Amino acid sequence: MSVKNLINTGNATLDEKINEWLQWNQNPVAEKEVESIIKNVDIQVLSNLFLKRLEFGTAGLRGRMGPGYSQMNDLVIIQTGQGLTKYLLDTMPNLLQQGVIIGYDGRHNSKRFAELTTAIFIANNIKVYLFSQICPTPFIPYGVLQYKCAAGIMITASHNPKDDNGYKVYWDNGAQIVSPHDKEIQKYILKNLEPSKSSWDVSKIYECHLYKDPLNDIMQSYFEKMKESVLYPEVNKNTILKFTYTAMHGVGHNYMTAAFNTVKLKPFIAVEEQKLPDPEFPTVKFPNPEEGKSALDLSIKTANQYASSIILANDPDADRLACATKTKSGEWHIFTGNELGALLAWWMLHIHKVQYPDANIANVYMLSSTVSSKILASMAKKEGFNFEETLTGFKWMGNRTIDLIKNGKDVLFAFEEAIGFMCGSVVPDKDGISAGAYVAQMATYLETIGLSLYDKLEEIYNTYGRHISENSYWICHDSDTIKAIFERLRNYNGNKNMYPTNILDGKYLIVGVRDLTTGYDNTKPGNKAILPTSKSSQMITFTFDNGLVTTLRTSGTEPKIKYYCELCASREEQDVNKLKYILNEMVSAIVAEFLQPEFNALIPRGT
Repeated sequence: MSVKNLINTGNATLDEKINEWLQWNQNPVAEKEVESIIKNVDIQVLSNLFLKRLEFGTAGLRGRMGPGYSQMNDLVIIQTGQGLTKYLLDTMPNLLQQGVIIGYDGRHNSKRFAELTTAIFIANNIKVYLFSQICPTPFIPYGVLQYKCAAGIMITASHNPKDDNGYKVYWDNGAQIVSPHDKEIQKYILKNLEPSKSSWDVSKIYECHLYKDPLNDIMQSYFEKMKESVLYPEVNKNTILKFTYTAMHGVGHNYMTAAFNTVKLKPFIAVEEQKLPDPEFPTVKFPNPEEGKSALDLSIKTANQYASSIILANDPDADRLACATKTKSGEWHIFTGNELGALLAWWMLHIHKVQYPDANIANVYMLSSTVSSKILASMAKKEGFNFEETLTGFKWMGNRTIDLIKNGKDVLFAFEEAIGFMCGSVVPDKDGISAGAYVAQMATYLETIGLSLYDKLEEIYNTYGRHISENSYWICHDSDTIKAIFERLRNYNGNKNMYPTNILDGKYLIVGVRDLTTGYDNTKPGNKAILPTSKSSQMITFTFDNGLVTTLRTSGTEPKIKYYCELCASREEQDVNKLKYILNEMVSAIVAEFLQPEFNALIPRGT
């Protein structure tokens, strides 16, 4: 069909790109969507769809599903797969023998996108381990290492809204790709845009000798490894605790069932309404347990109904974990990612000390991202293990873990405040299934010594110093506004290259500024930041004289300006109400003075 017969946009480039897309596309549903837009003569929409392109980054691809080059659809997936295949052929000499592993979640089109990707690899004589059913994201990095694959691909948009999907790539070390792979893959995609006929043909992939279903192998191996860290099987078996679990309409139910069985725990109580995969996510506004109570309403209702005191929740691709516990007052406490990080760090250290009492603690490492709680740093000082901070995202922690292991180090734990946890180094990425099993076992052990998870958290803060945080975000769909907000902070009050020095008219003084967009850090020699910088994302950290650390950053996958604020108190300072007052006062001032929500028309969280 020729779009020029239907519409003359007055833009020859636009007409050409629409024609090109329609000629290459073989999905009739997508074609009808384009026809509908053309009939409405919506030039702006057409320009956004066909003159812009989803760019391959370190998170791979993630975006709304629909027609055009700027959305996720069959053609864009094929172009991505063709580019990635050619890049791997040029960079991995043993690619044909190593193969790739591919998984997918329960979202609309996920299986279809995985099959199209598989067809491209098979057409190039590359072995493919394609899961025969939905699987958790952590099974891909785990599978890369098990099969010694050249790469892994997971089709998922994690906890994004239902209209989104994504394409996540892992390298041969089992960790998410980092630069320069992302930029090189993008170049290869642009050089291989025209789809081969074979790229559309998924009819024979399951009959091909190059295809293998890894599901049973991975299940057996992954859960066998999980057994190795079970300290107290009898305690697990005989616990009086009852756990409630939700898969949040995602992939997790069967895998968490297997995890509980592996560590000898009685079956959990399932949140029936959210047990099965459903790409419509009908019971939640956002399928993200990180949103807190609004996402856990049904879990709390179910737990109360069955007199269960602990809730575990995975996000839809089961790489994140949320947890809530019923306190003595009968209220539910939903742990923040930072609180859960503190608990899991203590538990992983406990397991290590019990299993390897003579091991050298100086060989042990724990990691967290720069926007996460500094609790691990406080623990490391007292316990003698090593703590390292990385950039935001598990791609950095996963790759650093691999480097440390190569150098003979033992990485016990890594976490990010966005409820992502890596317990041990079996999976060099966040893993909500194993984290759920570890939290459950920690709870059963603590119960035998008369403590709840909440009690233990208080004990950790009494031992290592209280760390209280407030993290949230504002929504902004205008990239120019976001840029202006951060540029204003770099040229504060009209002073070029000068950052804010205080808040609340000098009540709280700023003693440290680190800008990982520009590479500036006034606490380091030559004012140069140690952590890697990226001009494509905004990220500034302010350290105050009273110990508050706040980071403002943009999201790589969502239209958000995020802020992370933590007040790190000494072990002697335990007045929680006083600390909370200071934190709230400072956060309010930081938001008002630095982000200026009203002036910049920012949209509040949850709107």
